[in-house]
Amino acid sequence: MAGWWPALSRAARRHPWPTNVLLYGSLYSAGDALQQRLQGCEADWRQTRRVATLAVTFHANFNYVWLGLLERALPGRAPRAVLAKLLCDQVVGAPIAVSAFYTERTGVLAFCTADQLQPCSCSMENSLHWSLWFSLGHLRLFFPAEW
Repeated sequence: MAGWWPALSRAARRHPWPTNVLLYGSLYSAGDALQQRLQGCEADWRQTRRVATLAVTFHANFNYVWLGLLERALPGRAPRAVLAKLLCDQVVGAPIAVSAFYTERTGVLAFCTADQLQPCSCSMENSLHWSLWFSLGHLRLFFPAEW
């Protein structure tokens, strides 16, 4: 049991990207399974598999690259540098990450079936709704009321 932590530390130093991706995917999947359990639902392993796939294929890689770029572009730990990183992350990185996270609700091309790809007429109001939902959709996690 005591030997797993040094092994993980060595793997992270030797291969930081794959270690980050696997750890991120594991934590994301565990979080989804825990959320289902706390809500009193039966385990939906299909949903957990989709969450794990999204975490491993997109989120972990995006965060690894994005945070590395932010650190190189805005180096330092001074309050000004940290606030600049935070602002840049929230303005640029967060909308990208949030839009990928809600693939089920948005019909992103990579996750659409053939019948969902049929042309449809979309009103400006519907487009505005989804644009706002992309930007603010994650806020509902902090508020218990339905939106």
